[in-house]
Amino acid sequence: MTSDKSYRLTYTEKAEELVSKMTFKEKVKLIAGNCKVYESMGIGSYNTFPYGAGGCERLGVPEMKFCDGPRGCVCGSSTCFPVTMARGATFDPELEYRVGRAIGEEIRAHGGNFYGGVCINLPYNPGGGRSQETYGEDGTHIGKMACSLVKGVQDENVIACIKHFAFNSMENSRFWVNVTADKRTEREVYLPHFKKCIDAGAAAVMSSYNRYNGPFNGANKYLLGDVLKGEWDFDGFVVSDFFFGLHSTKGGLNAGLDVEMNIRRKYNTLSVKRAIDSGKATQKQLDDACVRIVRTLLAFTQADNKTYPKELIASKEHIALAREVADKSVTLIKNKNGFLPLDPQRVKRIAVVGNLAKEPNIGDYGSSQVHPPYIKTIMQSLSENYPGVHADFVSTGAVVRKADVIKNADAVIIMCGMRHGDEGEYIFVIGGDRKDLGLKKREVEMIKFVSLLNKNTAAVVMGGNVIRMNEWKDDVSAILMAYYPGMEGTDAIADIIFGRVNPSGKLPFAIAKRDEDYPDVKWISLHQRYGYYNGYKKLEKDGREPDFPYGFGLSYTNFKLSNIALKSVDGEKAVFRATVKNTGETAGDEVVQLYTAWVGSAVDRPVKALSDFVRVSLEAGKQKTVYLEVNKKDLAYYDGENGFVEEDINYTAYIGTDEKSAGFNPIEYKFESR
Repeated sequence: MTSDKSYRLTYTEKAEELVSKMTFKEKVKLIAGNCKVYESMGIGSYNTFPYGAGGCERLGVPEMKFCDGPRGCVCGSSTCFPVTMARGATFDPELEYRVGRAIGEEIRAHGGNFYGGVCINLPYNPGGGRSQETYGEDGTHIGKMACSLVKGVQDENVIACIKHFAFNSMENSRFWVNVTADKRTEREVYLPHFKKCIDAGAAAVMSSYNRYNGPFNGANKYLLGDVLKGEWDFDGFVVSDFFFGLHSTKGGLNAGLDVEMNIRRKYNTLSVKRAIDSGKATQKQLDDACVRIVRTLLAFTQADNKTYPKELIASKEHIALAREVADKSVTLIKNKNGFLPLDPQRVKRIAVVGNLAKEPNIGDYGSSQVHPPYIKTIMQSLSENYPGVHADFVSTGAVVRKADVIKNADAVIIMCGMRHGDEGEYIFVIGGDRKDLGLKKREVEMIKFVSLLNKNTAAVVMGGNVIRMNEWKDDVSAILMAYYPGMEGTDAIADIIFGRVNPSGKLPFAIAKRDEDYPDVKWISLHQRYGYYNGYKKLEKDGREPDFPYGFGLSYTNFKLSNIALKSVDGEKAVFRATVKNTGETAGDEVVQLYTAWVGSAVDRPVKALSDFVRVSLEAGKQKTVYLEVNKKDLAYYDGENGFVEEDINYTAYIGTDEKSAGFNPIEYKFESR
């Protein structure tokens, strides 16, 4: 109900009535966070309780109570789900909806009513430090997954906030960089997934620190006023990014920034009064912000009909869900001669190599850090779940000294990749962007040395986005991309290695052979231009073959696609069908993907682009027909004078199980004339 804009708008009259009764001070109190600096700046103690903002006790207007966390509620000791990038690898919107419901329940149990964790910034370059907080490199995929999260959270009557609006995919320069882009890039690449979330009913938006085409985004009238509240008719409210997201009182009010978070710097009584008295801002702008805030809070409060006991926090059900997500996200991208899964009845001694084998690793330590009741390591998971298999730990620096242990093992598992200090939210000198997309030199050397000692070697790679593998991928028998898999992630990894779980994740990004194959970014810069192409679309446009294509992922079973055809087409939508059959001997999941190509377009287009995807679960020998669709309006190009232009041209559909395999099944079609 709370994702229904028409429902929320029924509270407009009541909100206007309440705002009309407020004093000037009460209105100003409503538009900023209530936190003290000391409450919100402590290292390791960020958002341990919901951060309040606004409210008017005299008139019965509740506070907005903020809880952060793209991978779970940051407050207290909550369930830590795999990072958003890992959840993107599931290609499972229904599963993401359930994650949203669980996060919403835990926020309510903590006393919150606002979720600041729907991060949907599209990474221009995969080295962006916080790209682990988004779903991947493709806007269609991001939009579909994020809409499910929004609906899940808001079905628990928690306000879902999408962020960071917009063009925010650089960490080290995030406070000052001016990002520029042409109009087609803006409207076709970087804004559509935000609009999809608005259309799905997201009730709040967070602006970003950076500038876009000049103004800081907390005071960017074009983005907040003209596009978001104007063209898209957004009815909710806009909050600033924390502490330094608003530089000017008049700038914020004029642009449509409704709430300064999470402390009051620019939206204080004196500054707001001066701005209005001097004519640099208006009383109407203040009142509009207040009405938006009150209307939204009333709608969510009045819809509430449930209680949320503390027992929901890190409950068995939520932890089981975190495990399910980890199971479905870990991605098998190499498996030479069926090396995996290992048979625990035959493999009795393994060497587990790399410092990460004993390090809890759930991702960034910035504002997205969740503090679950426990985090497991792979050594713990192996010990608990496979007591019959002896696992020898070998640290990164001890591979030469323990060469015999590695050489004599039945199999070797290498744990490698990124940690919180390598990438993430830039805080002083911690985290930030990655200039080099490969593994650290010492880990590459470790992999090469270990693989010479023992050819029965699998590498488990952890990280929030692309990790280039061309230097060593041919040296190992198997590769698992584990992302940052959450509090239950190493149990999932262990069970995939030994075959209790069939891997089914798909890469939400393409892994190129060279860093230079991705768009060029100067991570510490005053200016950065975003081009039209990124990720797999750029690789294919440039004729660069990736090591592993977008949407790719192997399984312990086999799938066959057949009966691929156009089911129906009219003037607005085309629907396609495909039959998926599990031709192997074990149950498994596959993701069927639809890509579109433009034939004879008036403008430059990608070679092909993702339009839809469906995840399907099948027992051995079973089959199912799935349906995928594309709307004509989503294939339009943006023209500065005419807006979006829908072309009456031929289109080609490609259906496969990853971006590369989809190129072999062309279906040409045309939308009917209206």
